[in-house]
Amino acid sequence: MEKKLPLHLQPIIFGSSDSSLSKGISKLEKEGKLKKIAPRIYTSNFTDSPEEIISKNILTIIGNQYPGSLLSHRSAFEYKPTRAGHIFITYSYTKKIKLPGVTLRILEGPGPIPGDNKFVAGLHASQRERALLENLQVSRKPGPESKTLSLPEIEAQLEKIITVNGEDEINKVRDKAREIAEQLGMLSEFEKLNKLINALLTTKSSKILTSPIARARAFGIPYDDARVALFEKLFIALQKREFKNRPDRNNTITSFRNFAFFESYFSNYIEGTVFDIDEAKQIIATQKPLPARDEDSHDVLGTYQIASSREEMSITPKDANHFLEILQYRHAILLSARESKNPGQFKNKNNLVGQTYFVDMTLTRGTLIKSFEFYNAITQPFAKAAYIMFVVTEVHPFLDGNGRVARIMMNTELTTGRQSKIIIPTVYRDDYMGALRKLTRQGDPDAYIRMLERAHEFSGWIYDENMDEMQSYLGKCNAFLEPEAGKLQIIARSN
Repeated sequence: MEKKLPLHLQPIIFGSSDSSLSKGISKLEKEGKLKKIAPRIYTSNFTDSPEEIISKNILTIIGNQYPGSLLSHRSAFEYKPTRAGHIFITYSYTKKIKLPGVTLRILEGPGPIPGDNKFVAGLHASQRERALLENLQVSRKPGPESKTLSLPEIEAQLEKIITVNGEDEINKVRDKAREIAEQLGMLSEFEKLNKLINALLTTKSSKILTSPIARARAFGIPYDDARVALFEKLFIALQKREFKNRPDRNNTITSFRNFAFFESYFSNYIEGTVFDIDEAKQIIATQKPLPARDEDSHDVLGTYQIASSREEMSITPKDANHFLEILQYRHAILLSARESKNPGQFKNKNNLVGQTYFVDMTLTRGTLIKSFEFYNAITQPFAKAAYIMFVVTEVHPFLDGNGRVARIMMNTELTTGRQSKIIIPTVYRDDYMGALRKLTRQGDPDAYIRMLERAHEFSGWIYDENMDEMQSYLGKCNAFLEPEAGKLQIIARSN
């Protein structure tokens, strides 16, 4: 038999018609062990405010006070009060009940039907298809006092179903909603839902769509709205800052190519394409792959082919379509020897690294196109470089080679702005990867920006007509060490 806490230890106690229980509550209230916080609602919690206690226990309260009720309309999606403190339930009558911090909006309507979700004792929640129909009813109240979600929010719910489980699932939603609409007399709401789904599947006019992501799908370019929100966050952080100018010191063909060699070497090393430095020099000098490592050698050659050309490194995207074109042809060069990785083609299956899932393959193009809106508004070369590098890394548009393409895109922005390009040396790999993860997982752009600023400061001192001298400087800075063996040192040079 389940043991219940004594009354004076329960966070929420409800008034009762049972005389003995009612007397017990009154006695504890007089003794100061319980306090009344709303009609027929008591608590033993004297620490939190009545608003906090009601808010934490609101669904239990509804189930007890209104048995057989249904969490409905927008609340069936949100499961909590709106910003205005309203929560909506369907019951046997219409009434507005004000509790501390929460307003119960009771709407007369049919009770639970088969398929509605049993939530807590006495309370069900509208199943997905019923909730969609309820949210397409006419609402006289605006914003957070409205019983319905906004049209863009409803479209986003439908878009999520399509993105995660495809067209078959949204068609099942439509069929189930039709059955419920016939049962509950909600045929006009079903017609609205049917038009929205048709528009999302591009079978009808897309003019009715109001949310950006829904319009994007209707026009064939759906995007990952969560990633776009993250890009906006980075964009805002970059726009708020002023970045130090670090003019490129590698102004001759020789020094530019020397830098490009180490840029290519480290960019591949960080991705696991590991060569001895002399082997890498041999590959570049002869322009021939090592016989035993053909694909790896071509990775280094491809990166160097782009990085060593000042003309190529001065090409930046003019518009969103040009952005896609540049990414694809540069990827085709970088991974020319890896046919299994579809060089020059966006991914045809989803990819992940560790616990990080990247943008869904069906949303790749749309997300890149949408990201370009922020890129276009940035003027500082370093800020553009930091932004575009993260976008490519976060979208991960290809099966392989994404990091190398991202760093090339970053350095083309710096070259165009006559700024020093950036090298991410081996010793700095953990700082680099950690900052990327922090931005991806925690939405923190500051660590990422600081990491790149330090890498830029370091890279600004890498210049020389003599490759051996450049290599010597990099060695003094610990650039070739594994992260666990040392820390990056930035050594200012006198000349």
